[in-house]
Amino acid sequence: MWLPWRVRTTASRPNRSRSRASTVSCTSFKDIQTLLASEPEPSSPKSPSLFRRLSVSPSLLRSLSDSRAAAAPSSFAPPPESDCSSVVLYYTSLRVVRRTHDDCRAVRSILRGFAVAVDERDVSVDERFREELQQILGRRTVPLPSVFIAGTYIGGADEVRRLYDSGELHELIERLPLSRSIACGLCGGLRFVVCDKCDGSHKVFVEKSGAFRICSSCNSNGLIRCSSCFVVHQRHSK
Repeated sequence: MWLPWRVRTTASRPNRSRSRASTVSCTSFKDIQTLLASEPEPSSPKSPSLFRRLSVSPSLLRSLSDSRAAAAPSSFAPPPESDCSSVVLYYTSLRVVRRTHDDCRAVRSILRGFAVAVDERDVSVDERFREELQQILGRRTVPLPSVFIAGTYIGGADEVRRLYDSGELHELIERLPLSRSIACGLCGGLRFVVCDKCDGSHKVFVEKSGAFRICSSCNSNGLIRCSSCFVVHQRHSK
């Protein structure tokens, strides 16, 4: 009874092969090659050549330097207690921000290389110096360091370095009178002394009210500017 089933299975195999052959014959090798062919990649825009990049970069540098020079304002009032023949430097001696501290040290070193009197005003020692600079520049956040030469605002560390490298800083300072290196016997070169009214406490006792009030003669640290250094600076800057 198994023989008819075997005959039927053998008879049905050619039909499957014919059906498979018929499905394969529907597509040609040309169609398969067309389907498998990769699409052409879009052409990318040509990048500028090396010579083009080299020719563009100097123009960009010149435009940046011109914009920096134009950004440095010069139409500001001169610092108080200064004249048109002196150099005034606003800086900080604190190392809170490393870059600011390094810029202040670099500018002080450059200015001290010239034989002129430099009025160094440390905003970290006397807060009134910061208030002066804020009033001059007309803004609350002020750049440090800030340099004034002969009453004209020069700028910060970048402008001083640029003028020093180009030789223009020497032309601005050489017109100022020379100063003699005199060691101050009152403050030891610190340019500040302890206030003689409050003894450095920044507070004075008022007998009428029986209470303490803030001393108006010194800064918040109980210090006042050295009168000897200030007089020497004014005398040599004339």
